[in-house]
Amino acid sequence: MGRVAAPRILGGTCSRVSCIEDLFKEVFNCSPTHRVRAPGRVNLIGEHIDYNGLPVFPMALQRAARIVFRPRNDRIVALHSSDERFHPVEFEIGPEIERWSQGSWGNYVKAPAKELAYRFEIQRGFDGVLQSDIPVAAGLSSSSAIVNAVGLALAHLNDVLAEPGEFAGLMAEAELFVGTRGGGMDQAISLGAKDHSAAKVSFNPIRLQHVTVPDGWCFIIADSGEVAEKSGSRQAEYNLRRTKCEEALHIISTNLLEQGITEGLHESYPELCASLDTEVLLDFSENLLTASEHRCFRHVVTEAGRVEAAIERMLAADIRGFGAYMNASHDSLKTDYQVSTEALDEIVQVAREGGAVGARLTGAGFGGCVVALAERRRARDVLGALQVEYYERRGRENRMNERLFIAVPSRGASVRVI
Repeated sequence: MGRVAAPRILGGTCSRVSCIEDLFKEVFNCSPTHRVRAPGRVNLIGEHIDYNGLPVFPMALQRAARIVFRPRNDRIVALHSSDERFHPVEFEIGPEIERWSQGSWGNYVKAPAKELAYRFEIQRGFDGVLQSDIPVAAGLSSSSAIVNAVGLALAHLNDVLAEPGEFAGLMAEAELFVGTRGGGMDQAISLGAKDHSAAKVSFNPIRLQHVTVPDGWCFIIADSGEVAEKSGSRQAEYNLRRTKCEEALHIISTNLLEQGITEGLHESYPELCASLDTEVLLDFSENLLTASEHRCFRHVVTEAGRVEAAIERMLAADIRGFGAYMNASHDSLKTDYQVSTEALDEIVQVAREGGAVGARLTGAGFGGCVVALAERRRARDVLGALQVEYYERRGRENRMNERLFIAVPSRGASVRVI
């Protein structure tokens, strides 16, 4: 097996790295020895289906969580943030690490430490300083980037060996510690992405198929301004939808077997979707599921088809075809999965009217960001429309570089010695 934390070129600017290195020296009175970087991500299409085992299509962002750190000779992890909103955290590594109060950012630091202690009995911690330019609670995987960064740092210091896909799975398991029952997309793309590319992420086992983003395509991120905090009040809503998907799968698979339509019990959505046409599944399920279960089921099976079709459109450089599938995805998330909001719907509409060929919410929903696709020559028009028709109308012109930016498909996580 290859080493997960194998050194690669670290992304980011020199000024940013220098800033956190200086902060490290102030806090710990010595110099850091290592840097780790784990990017955020934007999911282009395939929402709320990774935890159902179905492929998704994200890309890593140029924005990332970065930690400079120095190994310790004990099991203590001490991590400070350059963002004053987040207090320093310190704890001892072990398989029985206890969770702090719900919503505490430190739980994302504890999560990989507990998982690696349980799996590999790691014994060595670190002192570190974190800096992240991923918008927080915006659906761009800022929390998973922290999990990956801390996990990679600990793996590197404790000589943990694992294949990248296996490590992504470990980090997805680790995040259950926080209380969110996600899939594995966020961890996989943050760890395994390539420059200039999106990736089809498949599961069980995790594997990535990289697809080069055409030069003339421009993905734009726009933050609605509504907090999308999975570890907060919306966690129950997020987990409820996953439960409904699991219940629907069991009911449909059992009835298909009992009626002799299938020869065996399908235990996963990939098996089920491969066995019968989508329209057949939807017709069959309509009278077996509750209304809410059927809406969730319909979103999952139709979104799976949109992912495959959209990837084909990118391979064919068909920007309008890809955009049409993005639009259909948003409509399904709004109507069937019911995770959109009025603000997200409005920002999607503004982007489309401003020249985007497609726009949809990205991430878990309930707030957060929209991703819009435009021809590069029209990107300025879309950005201008969003600024004037959405942000200025709400008096949100401050911090525009955080709220509205072009997504650059970027490489995955890395660790290097300073």
